[in-house]
Amino acid sequence: MANALRSEVIRLYKNLLYLGRDYPEGSAFFRQRLKSAFMKNKDVADPEQIRKLVGRGEFVIKELEALYFLKKYRAMKKRYPERFRVPPKKRNL
Repeated sequence: MANALRSEVIRLYKNLLYLGRDYPEGSAFFRQRLKSAFMKNKDVADPEQIRKLVGRGEFVIKELEALYFLKKYRAMKKRYPERFRVPPKKRNL
């Protein structure tokens, strides 16, 4: 693995590890799954295949961020009753 790809894979692992702290099923569960996913692909040597796997990891990061955003949104929605919510503005087309 080239140095550039190696550093990219390490950066991806660290980012995922950081995002896994707030995972709904617990950080230990996420860490275990993350480690097993990376260990499964540790012998991949083809740079193109490594780039595909890194791209897949970036997709997982986006999905996790969306999951956390949705979780926060739902928590905020539960805190405020329906009567305090501002109705959406009607648009004239």
